[in-house]
Amino acid sequence: MQHPFEEFRDFVTVGHPLSPLVWFRLGGPAAYFAKPRSIDDLRGVLKRARDASIPFKLLGGGSNVLVRDEGVEALVIHMESPFFSDVTVDENRITAGAAVPLTALISQTARAGLAGLEILTGIPGTVGGALRGNAGSRQGAIGPFVNSVTVLDAGYEVQVRERDDLSFVDRESNLDEPVILSTVLELSREDPESVVRRMRRIWIVKKENQPYGHQSSGCVFKNPSPDVSAGALVDQAGLKGTRHGGAEVSDRHANFIIAHPGAKAADVLHLIDQIQQRVWQQFGYELELQLQIW
Repeated sequence: MQHPFEEFRDFVTVGHPLSPLVWFRLGGPAAYFAKPRSIDDLRGVLKRARDASIPFKLLGGGSNVLVRDEGVEALVIHMESPFFSDVTVDENRITAGAAVPLTALISQTARAGLAGLEILTGIPGTVGGALRGNAGSRQGAIGPFVNSVTVLDAGYEVQVRERDDLSFVDRESNLDEPVILSTVLELSREDPESVVRRMRRIWIVKKENQPYGHQSSGCVFKNPSPDVSAGALVDQAGLKGTRHGGAEVSDRHANFIIAHPGAKAADVLHLIDQIQQRVWQQFGYELELQLQIW
């Protein structure tokens, strides 16, 4: 049988493995996998998916995605071509494509003598994911620096959403369009050396608190409130170091789950479930996932 994306086969493949593309290195394949090279490619496959009633998912840096062992019955779109990862600096404004890794953007702005984004040092993922989830840390989040965001709307037309129309709150934004394409960020000028110094300081602190050298992902749970940390609750529930199959709650930071060799996505899901139940029973908090489960 002809597959629904036949005419796009120069950039769409069938049964494509996803585990190499996500931080956990776990999970099954994507039914269909697209690497669009332009907005036209992107629009074409999205419209085809809609006509064929095939759901789609966007894959960025893969730092906050856990793919189930059986894979994803959907079109997975991986935006990474040069087209979606351009960065241009114009005085104190920076335009960045959705596929730009956050780390690359932070170091580029710091070197250009633009301050602000260094508070995001050590946060994994891409610009698109950071915007949608208002990525941040205790020092602050990306939201306040956003001047505008270019998106594909529900009709797959390009729209620019201006600052006044955007809302960024704790790890959330009102960017609900199907696809984020790029953003313009407004930063302040500062001596590059002091920005880089600050970036290094934040990086050192981050590194001390995160699991190292393991297959992990970003944080698993959202903090229930600015002053209640999910990691602290998991720790107080006595779950650090808990294992199920090949998955383990990190003993360095309880809001990370480590996948050891031989782990299955089901092991991670089992641990997530166990953590949520225990924290609810002991402290009455319903931990919400920051991790996306596909």
